[in-house]
Amino acid sequence: MEWLKEPEKNFPPHETLKHFNDGVCVTYIKEKSGLSQSTISTYLTNMEKCGLLISSRHGKWSYLKRNEEVIKQYLDFIK
Repeated sequence: MEWLKEPEKNFPPHETLKHFNDGVCVTYIKEKSGLSQSTISTYLTNMEKCGLLISSRHGKWSYLKRNEEVIKQYLDFIK
């Protein structure tokens, strides 16, 4: 989640999109994490199901970005 807060500092833009408007390519997240495909997929899927991440798809690539509104609501709730 921290890496996705400032994706331009932690990831290269995907070669197809050239920007981070739709988030970070899942492949880049997996590579940076060093976790297996199945492990990172489980983690990211669960965060998406909880509403913490927003997923979009462009061609064969999936992108994820933080859902800042849900994160803010959660932080306000636990204060």
